[in-house]
Amino acid sequence: MSSTNRGDGARTRDPHSIRPPEPGDLGWVVQRHGALYAEEYGWDARFEGLVAGVVSSFVERYDEERERAWIAERDGEPVGSVFAVAKTKTVAKLRLLLVEPSARGLGVGTRLVEECVAFTRATGYRTLELWTQSVLVAARRIYERAGFELVREEPHVSFGAELVGETWRLRL
Repeated sequence: MSSTNRGDGARTRDPHSIRPPEPGDLGWVVQRHGALYAEEYGWDARFEGLVAGVVSSFVERYDEERERAWIAERDGEPVGSVFAVAKTKTVAKLRLLLVEPSARGLGVGTRLVEECVAFTRATGYRTLELWTQSVLVAARRIYERAGFELVREEPHVSFGAELVGETWRLRL
């Protein structure tokens, strides 16, 4: 757990830390996406399969200079994730943002997105994009606050639900 200086010399403990994935974390990312989205939105196993595919591709094609994953941790337990994945030489994708219900409202999602934006900017990408669903209201607010702009909406039926997919972009 990290601490921050409040400016008056006093130190406060952050409620969470951000770190690279450790053994078992990638399986946790897949499992928690599947379980949470089934519970909160009624999505079926095809969503968990999509997440498993994203994680698998990340591991198989990992480029340590241009890609990263982060795990948010609280009290020694993972409570969030986000990935930065190369799409092209100049475009990166933000993938798999997740925050456990117990950690929501603590700034975990914002910190994860900030890590992803800072990394992609420092790596030389020109654009960071993501695909999400309109029902994911809290995530969409985080993206808006980070400067992402909604560039496309498409109704679709996926994961056993009628959804509106959204593409968001951030010029770096």
